[in-house]
Amino acid sequence: MYRFLLTPRWLGILALTLVAATVMVLLGNWQLDRYHGRTAVNERIDAGLRMAPVPLRDALPAPTGGPGTVGAAPAEERTFTRVTVTGRYDTDHVVLVRGRTVDTRVGFEVVTPLVLADGTAVLVNRGWIPPAPGGATARPEVPAAPAGEVAVEGRVRVSESGAGTVTRRDGRLETRRIALPHLARELPYPVHGAYLLLDEQTPAADPVFKAVPIGHANNWQNLGYVVQWWIFAAMTLFGYGWVARREARRLAGVTDDRPRDRAADPV
Repeated sequence: MYRFLLTPRWLGILALTLVAATVMVLLGNWQLDRYHGRTAVNERIDAGLRMAPVPLRDALPAPTGGPGTVGAAPAEERTFTRVTVTGRYDTDHVVLVRGRTVDTRVGFEVVTPLVLADGTAVLVNRGWIPPAPGGATARPEVPAAPAGEVAVEGRVRVSESGAGTVTRRDGRLETRRIALPHLARELPYPVHGAYLLLDEQTPAADPVFKAVPIGHANNWQNLGYVVQWWIFAAMTLFGYGWVARREARRLAGVTDDRPRDRAADPV
């Protein structure tokens, strides 16, 4: 009854069906990996909010190169760790990161190097400020950083990817991304391989700064894609079986594919 499945035509259909189902299963597995990866990131974000701060050196190795170089990135499990560090802000190398959105408003994030006692520096994202009147790209007035020694508490963030071109305008650096390798080349000291997102500092930060939130990754979207691809794979296999069974019944004369004359049906 099903010997027709061994014909070249049906063997080709079976091969295409298996290939399509396999690809869909693999796509589902890929999305499952992304779900686990994003879930791990969210768990580290939540753990960083709850944990007691640790010294910077417990989470981030010191850079070992010369001026203008960037140190090693932190271990993956150390990202979002809350740390404390003491140093002096270098107000001659303030970085304005433009095109950043907080509470639906576009403005600037202000990144300032904190120079440590050993001569290295860690970049500190001090927060978000609105642009000057005139539009989202109008350069803002940046509140001065505290003079003298500053105690900083913040969370470890890795260098951002993407275009990190750095320009200098009116004595200040500007960029679109906190890309540490690009920024380090503009600075006269070795730079740590991650930056800090400021939570608190002593002396206190200027109240004009708004804290930059850390958004959770949308891991549930990836889980939805997992289910979607696996359902598609199952539907593909089911569809092949359904069509094969229908063909077998037709060849056996069980079904009649001829059009019916509905005018002959009883009223």
